[in-house]
Amino acid sequence: MEEAIAKAGALIEAMEYIRRFRGRIVVVKLGGSVLDDTSLQRKLLTDIAFMATVGMQPIIVHGGGKAITKAMNEAGLEPVWVQGRRYTDERTLTIAEHTLVHKVNAGICKTLTELGCEAMGLHSLGSCALFAETLRLEGEDGRKLDLGLVGQVVDVNAQMLKTLCADGTIPVIAPLAQAKVGGKLNVNADSAAGKVAAEVGAEKLVVVSDTHGIRTDVGDPDSLVSSLNEAQIKDMIDTSIITDAMLPKVEACLTALDAGVRKAHIIDGRIAHSLLLEIYTDKGIGTQIIKN
Repeated sequence: MEEAIAKAGALIEAMEYIRRFRGRIVVVKLGGSVLDDTSLQRKLLTDIAFMATVGMQPIIVHGGGKAITKAMNEAGLEPVWVQGRRYTDERTLTIAEHTLVHKVNAGICKTLTELGCEAMGLHSLGSCALFAETLRLEGEDGRKLDLGLVGQVVDVNAQMLKTLCADGTIPVIAPLAQAKVGGKLNVNADSAAGKVAAEVGAEKLVVVSDTHGIRTDVGDPDSLVSSLNEAQIKDMIDTSIITDAMLPKVEACLTALDAGVRKAHIIDGRIAHSLLLEIYTDKGIGTQIIKN
């Protein structure tokens, strides 16, 4: 009986959030081991199916770096990294495109369909939602570093995404973009998700990965910070508390917030129902980032 009462209480708590977010777009970025573990992925996609069922309008942006590295190794190619980004030549892009489209993206769409949702994959081999310019990083000596066919998203087909959402279809976006000057570019999925959230005027951006959120001490689980504002985030970047793989996730959140997205969240997808707990409960389990 107590367990049943607790479940009823959770539903009542969720009701306020369900009402508040009905009809609102939420961008969910999926990455990390979520994409490698089919059981874990299905559980997260079940959460997203729930969101769609109660009236939210989810848009998924996914990564797939580990799968691309595995496919490259199988093809006898050794990845080359430049400041943490994969150098992408024509052969690497072909492998990345095949992996992201036919394995990762198609797999997500198939699972969502099995869960009773309408889903549409958006990528460079079909309808593409992302448009990019070639990305050049600056080295320590001030010179521009060549990353090959790697891009920075500069435009999003927001109208197409909004139309799909309004029709009850979940857009599933691969991190591949059409180049402004022609051709295709590989793009960072975190950065793409931040730009998508900004351009569609999302209510929230939720970055789902293998991290519990933002910690003041990476090695101390008790140092998790449940809420941070933009100024605090920038201070943590300046003092090198936020570095490496967390940096593009945080920068994506700031991109979204600067465009008017109300909140951004970074959560651990390995925790059961982390997505629903972060969105539909008072406490949440990851780190939420808000404007100052």
